[in-house]
Amino acid sequence: MSDEIEMKRVRGTGWKSVYDTLRNEILALTLPPGQLLDEMTLAERFDMSRSPVREALIRLAGEDLVVTLSNRSTIVAPIEVASFPKYVEALDVAQRMNTRLAAALRTEADLKIIAKRQKEFEIAVKTGIHLKMSEANKQFHMAVAYAGKNGYLASFYERLLNQGQRMLHLHFEYLERTGDGYLLTDEHELMLEAIRAKDVERADELAHAHTRQFQNNFIAFLRENYTTEVSFGPLAAAE
Repeated sequence: MSDEIEMKRVRGTGWKSVYDTLRNEILALTLPPGQLLDEMTLAERFDMSRSPVREALIRLAGEDLVVTLSNRSTIVAPIEVASFPKYVEALDVAQRMNTRLAAALRTEADLKIIAKRQKEFEIAVKTGIHLKMSEANKQFHMAVAYAGKNGYLASFYERLLNQGQRMLHLHFEYLERTGDGYLLTDEHELMLEAIRAKDVERADELAHAHTRQFQNNFIAFLRENYTTEVSFGPLAAAE
């Protein structure tokens, strides 16, 4: 992948350097789902004691990026394919609600921020670096959420976006392979136009279509890359 990160010995300055490095490696899939994260090995790699390593792992667990098993070992959180329909259902609701509110309540200052985040996303897409793309995508959608003026919905949405970043990387891979990468920037631009026009229904329609595109492409990626048929059941929420 173009965004692979070399896993090398790092001289850290505390838990934050461990957290940032591991988080980037997990999101970029350099550390694959299920990978064991041994405290002693990480402490040696980062040239520090186990305490800051443990703190970093605790914070990553709070973002559902790592999981502590019953034997107290820690692994990179699996991507739960079976729960994807429920995830995308929640994402669809959060994305539509935040985008609707943004269209209804946005200010001129909000529009400037959303437009800036969209330009940053376009630049990230041109780099082809998935980690930059997923982070810029998140920042665009959070700018939309903040324009909706509901902190509870924005926080819920942010958690879902964080949880979906690794799946988004697989979505990016599919778009690159099919040549449909332009859809990423075009859909964001259309959403911005609807929010600028205060067209709530159009904004809702676009947000829903955006979720559906992610859903369909992620499932297509899985079916292309796994020999056994993947069954997801009904996906009514995003159809």
